[in-house]
Amino acid sequence: MDRETTHRHNTKISRLLKAANLKLQVYPEDIDYQHPRGLTKSQLADLLSNQWIHQHHNVLITGPTGCGKTYLGCVLATQACRHGLSVRYFRTSRRMEMLSIAHGDGRFAKLIQQLAKTDLLVLDDWGLEKMTLSQRNDLLEIMEDRHGLKSTLITSQLPITQ
Repeated sequence: MDRETTHRHNTKISRLLKAANLKLQVYPEDIDYQHPRGLTKSQLADLLSNQWIHQHHNVLITGPTGCGKTYLGCVLATQACRHGLSVRYFRTSRRMEMLSIAHGDGRFAKLIQQLAKTDLLVLDDWGLEKMTLSQRNDLLEIMEDRHGLKSTLITSQLPITQ
């Protein structure tokens, strides 16, 4: 029984990680706390507990190019998968392009519905390109469906004031 339970759990985690389509396959054990990111072990331990996801909060990771925003986002997404939560990772510009295509071929409503059900949506490299009006409307639809019900993690090079 234990072996079957472990096998099913491992299969589920593998399925969740594959569906997440993360840019990097990284794990919390791999984090280098000596890297000058300004992170403390207690801050990261709090995020790795996934309480923020269960409470439907959002996380914004900002910083200059090369400081490890995508890396940390993927670590948090991997940890969510390990805890049995569904995750989807997207580069923001590519996601917006996919949504535009989905409008044309009739998949938009189904795609929005899938994103609304995902426990954690990771939008990487937010704000690198200016969004069109239709892209902003699509993003509003996504965020409106998720607000207070699911969590979103955004990484960006833009300062919080912008």
